[in-house]
Amino acid sequence: MSQSPVPLTDDEIGERLREVPGWERRGDEITRTFGIRYHGGVAMIVHVADVERLISHHADIDLRWDHIRFTITTHDAGFRLTDADFDLAKRIDAVAQAHDATPVDGRLPG
Repeated sequence: MSQSPVPLTDDEIGERLREVPGWERRGDEITRTFGIRYHGGVAMIVHVADVERLISHHADIDLRWDHIRFTITTHDAGFRLTDADFDLAKRIDAVAQAHDATPVDGRLPG
């Protein structure tokens, strides 16, 4: 039987946020928005979903006609932030870069 993921402390979350510039903490979630046209966003979602399937960790995704927003938390940790969330954020940044998505905050992924 696998153990539940361990939630990070506020200090650890601050450290991890410095490793993923552009991601913002909102309570017990991290979020980032990218500018991308609708059909490009659909392709990006498929790419992110393939990555998520491989690592068994998933973001909430909000697609609009001109942007896409990812919100991440660990459901298995009581909707708290864990290392897995920051790993996924880095992976989403790489996918966004591959799809030429423009960070809304102006900070380039990677």
